Formats: sequence, C-alpha cells, structure tokens
Amino acid sequence: MSRKHPVIAVTGSSGAGTTFVKQAFENIFRRKSIRAAFIEGDSYHSLTRKAFEQQARAIAHFSHFGPEANDLHALERLFHTYGASGSGEQRYYLHNAAEAARHRQRLAQRGKRCSRFQAGEFTPWEALPADTDLLLYEGLHGMVRDDSSDQRYGGYDVARHVDLGIGVVPSVNLEWIQKIHRDKAERGYEADVTVDTLLRRMPDYINHITPQFSRTDINFQRVPTVDTSNPFIARDIPGPDESLVVIRFADPERLQVNFSYLLHMIQHAFMSRQNSIVVPGAKMVLAMELILSPIMDALLAAKVSR
Repeated sequence: MSRKHPVIAVTGSSGAGTTFVKQAFENIFRRKSIRAAFIEGDSYHSLTRKAFEQQARAIAHFSHFGPEANDLHALERLFHTYGASGSGEQRYYLHNAAEAARHRQRLAQRGKRCSRFQAGEFTPWEALPADTDLLLYEGLHGMVRDDSSDQRYGGYDVARHVDLGIGVVPSVNLEWIQKIHRDKAERGYEADVTVDTLLRRMPDYINHITPQFSRTDINFQRVPTVDTSNPFIARDIPGPDESLVVIRFADPERLQVNFSYLLHMIQHAFMSRQNSIVVPGAKMVLAMELILSPIMDALLAAKVSR
C-alpha cells in the first residue's frame, strides 16, 4: 500500500449498489476539492461482449465474476503503479450505444480516430489524469487475491495494493431482486434470462466475489425489512424505508471510528456488535459520508506528511 498515492477500492457484485458508495465519495471529493482518478471495474474485462457470449455458450459456468473473463494481473499492475507513482492507464468498456457515442465524441475531440468502437467493446488505453490525489476503483474485483501458481488466471493479489477497501453486500435475495430489475430496465432482459446468468456465475460468486468481503475495511450490507423470500417474483425493489444497513468495520481503532458521534448524528442508529452499527436504509448515504469523510482527511493528511 502507498499513503503517498492512496488507492480506494469499492467492490461488490453486479447489482449490489456500489454506485451509492461512489456517489458518497463524489460528494466528499467535491466538498474537499479532492482530485480523483476513477476506474470502472468493467474496464478490466478481458473479452468483448461478442467474445464473452461465445465463451459462455461453450463453457457452462463462464462468467464475469471469474478470472477467466478478466485481466486481474493488469488490475494489480494498475494499483501498484498508481500507488508508487500516481500514474497509470485506463480504458472504458462500452455498455450500450449511448456510451459508445459519448466516448467516440470525446476521443474525436482529442484528435483520435474511433469511429469503429461500438457497444460491447473497449476504448483504447489512455493515461490517467495527471496530479490526482487518489484513485477510486468501483467494480467486481477490488479486493481479489489468488495464491495459486496459475500464471494466466491465478497468482495475483490486488488487495495488497489497496489503502481502503469497501464492500457493498446486500442480502443475497435483495441483490438478486436488484439485479433482475436493473437488467430489465437498463438492458431489456426478461427475468428468466437474468436467472440463467445468476445460475451460471454462482461458482465464481462463491469462489471469487464473497471472499473479498473478509478483506475489506468496511462493509455496507443492506437488509430488507419486507418479505423477499422469492426474489424471482418480486414486483419491485424494497426501498430505503424498507431496509436497514449493517455497517461492519474490520478494525475500528485503525480507522478511528467515532461510534458515539455516528449514533448522535444518525437518528435511530444502534450498535449490534462492538465493530458494527446499524442505520435506517434511508440514512445510508448520510452514514457513508459521515464515516468516509474523516477517513479521507486522514489519508490525505498522511499523504501530505510524507
């Protein structure tokens, strides 16, 4: 890890709600005039959409959760390079036609030819912005580690280069409901298509996604307070007022967490364990900002003191 060029990783499975944490960070960055390099985890997929679909048809449990569909060695190199020098390269995975058009226009304005880039493909690699204060990663694999001797799909340790690891982990039925509804709204997928995806990626979810949450510094887990027994027929996603958020700190002393302050500032919050606080779902973003703001101050203070 490097305090001179901090690396923050927000990790969670597809549909888990990592965007909420990113929004909280963006609010903090704006107030504190922090310049951040943003990295989208999908940028480190190793296959275009077409190539991925071909592999998925040929291999039963092939998924974006596993190392075979990602370049996790490249992600580790980025974290290492940024931590050492504050530099690195990034690219973008184009999820849809609107994103493809936006990036074609952006690159054309910089004098780069990019008319061929379409949805499901990647933009070229580009240098990260200069003189950033920290790097913020949001994606599936911010805290992955593999100790095997497999030179192609193993032998990486992304987590060791992270200064602050954050997990976003809704209860699994809630996660599935969010995934089904998001895929329908954003991609037009019917529920049975998304269920097939959930089944295909389950081994990778167990082996590569969930172990990360034992390495994170903070986990935010949203738990519904309404019946989600059958997530595959749920008509809507339980709202913030229909959930609680369990916030677990791996080492509260290291992060200097002020539980008394949090209990005072967040109405109806309570402690469930010595290292865990529970807040109403509607207060999740507020809780994130109250928790993360002093941590950002400490990271940047350490950076300046070096």
